[in-house]
Order: sequence, then structure tokens, then C-alpha cells
Amino acid sequence: MARRYRPSSPYSSPPPSSSPFNYTSLGILAGVFVLGIGIGIAFSSTANFNPENVASREAIDRSAPNAELCIQFGASAMVMDTRLFVTLNPFNVYVAQPRIEPGCVLRTNTWSILEDRKLVNSQQVRECKNRMNTFGFTGDLNGTPRINCVYQNDSAQNFFFNQPGVGPVPPETQRF
Repeated sequence: MARRYRPSSPYSSPPPSSSPFNYTSLGILAGVFVLGIGIGIAFSSTANFNPENVASREAIDRSAPNAELCIQFGASAMVMDTRLFVTLNPFNVYVAQPRIEPGCVLRTNTWSILEDRKLVNSQQVRECKNRMNTFGFTGDLNGTPRINCVYQNDSAQNFFFNQPGVGPVPPETQRF
């Protein structure tokens, strides 16, 4: 059977196009998308405060030896002890697994805490002061702490601040 050609009238509407997406399905997809982003942010922003995961400055402050004294008279720190092995023929550098422990760096005007407890003598204080350094320690001050004269390296940078779009680096507020 042959089909007959019927010319379309200028007043007739075109046949409805069937789209796989209508307003209802687009709304549902947008809702799922927004919900997924919200759940992702919630999972990624939860902090785990167990000892294996140092997630914040507060966790480091709580782990510092003599935490109250350290926060009041200095700054809590992560102390890293590592060993380097250098061979000359052939030239190679080998790094041992670092040992990280909580520590504290005292402000220069609070060294008397160490002197009063007879943990450093006046000669050690003088030598450290002559090099414009300060003292840092690990271990409890009431026990047998390891105390070192430490140098503040002003050339050290936090490279997380230098990312595009982050903005200017805030000035340092505490000078040790």
C-alpha cells in the first residue's frame, strides 16, 4: 500500500519530541549531585584524633611534653630524628626511617624555666644566646628530657600557602 503525501499545514504543531530528560528527572539528578557533594565534604572533613593520625594543631598541642607549660611559654612541635648515610664512591645518599616524637620549642625569654629546674647551665644558655638560638626539648621536664639549642630557619616555607588562588601569606605573629 502506498502512502499518500499530505502537505503539512502552516498552522499545525510539529510532533512532540521525546527527550530522555524532562524537568522531573533533571531535578532528581541535580538533587543527587548536591547530596553527593555534601556527603563527600562531610566524610573528608572529619578528623581522626587517634595517635596514628595527627590531623590538627590541637592534637599536636595535646601530645607535647608538659603541654600546659609548652603552650604558655613556647610552641608544641613535631621532632624528627633521622640518620643520613653518604657514600663517596659511588656518591649516594641513604636516609633511615625517621623517628617522630612530640616536643616543644621555648621562646627566648622563657629559658629561666630550664635554668630554674637545673636542666641547662649558664654556659649552655650563653652559648645558645650568642648564636641567637632558642631551646627545644622532648620528654617530660620532670624526668630526663632531651634538650637542644635549636636554630629557627627563616628560609623554611609552608608551600601549601603558595598555591594559586590561596591568597597572600599571613605574617608570622610569634618570633622565637
